[in-house]
Amino acid sequence: MDGDKSGEGIVFVIFGGGGDLAFRKLIPALFDLFQDRRLPSRFKIIGTGRGQVTDEAYRLRLREGADQFSSGGKTEDKNWNDFASNVFFLQVDIEDPSAFASLAKDLAGYDEQISGRAVRIFYLAVPPDRFEPLAVGLASAKLNRDRRHARIVIEKPFGRDLESARQLDRLLAEHFTESQIYRIDHYLGKETVQNILAFRFGNTLFEPVWNRRYIDHVQITVAEADGIGHRSGYYENAGALRDIIQNHLLQILCLIAMEPPISFGSDEIRQKKVDVLRAIRPIAPELVGQNAVRGQYGTGWIGGERVVAYHLEPGVAKDSATETFAAVRFFVDNWRWQDVPFYLRTGKRLPARISEVCIHFRPVPHQAFPGAALSDSRPNRLVMAIQPQEGILLRFEVKHPGPNMALAPVMMQFYYREAFRTRSPEAYETLLLDVVRGDPTLFMRSDQTEAAWAVIAPILDMWNAVKPADFPNYHAGSWGPEAADIFIARDGHSWTLPTFLQCSEDLAVCRVAKEPLETRKAAPVESLQPLHPGKEGVSQ
Repeated sequence: MDGDKSGEGIVFVIFGGGGDLAFRKLIPALFDLFQDRRLPSRFKIIGTGRGQVTDEAYRLRLREGADQFSSGGKTEDKNWNDFASNVFFLQVDIEDPSAFASLAKDLAGYDEQISGRAVRIFYLAVPPDRFEPLAVGLASAKLNRDRRHARIVIEKPFGRDLESARQLDRLLAEHFTESQIYRIDHYLGKETVQNILAFRFGNTLFEPVWNRRYIDHVQITVAEADGIGHRSGYYENAGALRDIIQNHLLQILCLIAMEPPISFGSDEIRQKKVDVLRAIRPIAPELVGQNAVRGQYGTGWIGGERVVAYHLEPGVAKDSATETFAAVRFFVDNWRWQDVPFYLRTGKRLPARISEVCIHFRPVPHQAFPGAALSDSRPNRLVMAIQPQEGILLRFEVKHPGPNMALAPVMMQFYYREAFRTRSPEAYETLLLDVVRGDPTLFMRSDQTEAAWAVIAPILDMWNAVKPADFPNYHAGSWGPEAADIFIARDGHSWTLPTFLQCSEDLAVCRVAKEPLETRKAAPVESLQPLHPGKEGVSQ
């Protein structure tokens, strides 16, 4: 899309404009959109903060972030200067009502400059406790009044439990209409996540078998090799269940499980996802132990380097009960999915950074082949890889070459980069562009966030009430606690080794610790061999 020719300009006001999110994600994404000529021809970016910073110093700082994190690599002088001439810094103390009056005056001046009415996007790149004073401040300056032109973007977490999510929604609803509110989840901006809908509803081949008759179970994995970095203040109050499963993984589950939409209108798509969340079987408190497992990493090895246990990380309490690993089993109670388990797992300090969905199909109902032909036979499997590589793989059976009848699994593979020879936009590029366009399809509605919190509320309540006695219970560099393996094995399944692993050639990233934890020994590296593209893994 070329630059906007409609005459309307756009203003991004980034509260927390000097923070890490603006530095690493927002400004690099906006710069990439500018280079691709996807921003309107007239735009202005205002970063706010409490300190006094000159526009030039602010631009220099942001350029460092664009050089590191722009998908186009190091910036060129002309492109950056053209972009940066539209970037400014404004000192705003959000506790001071007069600061919002100054902001309103600045925005009114820009409208006069362009002889029109600019779309105003207020991006709250701040901690959650700043949401309320910002919403109140914007309302006090009447910056919320224009429903067509004023939009507010909220970063997760959207509350920390069901009640706080409801309180946040009530607060926002006092000052903004639902159509003005964009609750952003960057996972929904990833190409492969969006491609789930295209894959399901753009092909006649797959949707007819997308149900309980043909699908045995579904696994959704988000694994991270990193620890908590400098986020201990946030993570100690969040944990893996809140941080990843409540938003990212439940949203992916909705895309996998939703019914076919009548149209691709934003309300239609979002309603279908809400329907899935409301159909998830409630977990009774006494059944939490059978449906959810938590863990916390101990000392181990990542990428050939020894890393410390979570409770030894800076800013973490020595007796911390915060989980860094969570695995949950959900059931969607409807005609399509009744009694098909959905296994969701996430963890930090796992062997690799990887996210994928794995659809396990049922075995064929009757095997006419002789037993000797089936020694290497396996049920069909469909993998949607989200990161680090984006692609779709389908495992099916063929005859192994030779004089005898013997079945063997092979992979049919699709990779975005190979198929389209172009880069996929970063998630924030996609989502920011949708905010500019006023398209809320990929953003969460208030009822969706509340439904997601309601799904995990029994688990949170039980985990808060009963402190774990076995933390740490998995080595950094392993695939999580042994309890997670036992948990899924009770159903006759095992965790699928991720299809794409971000491994070096010497497999150093897959190395696990050798010394035992208090509760068990880590699995040997031989049992965790990575599945490179075109090769089959060991887990069935």
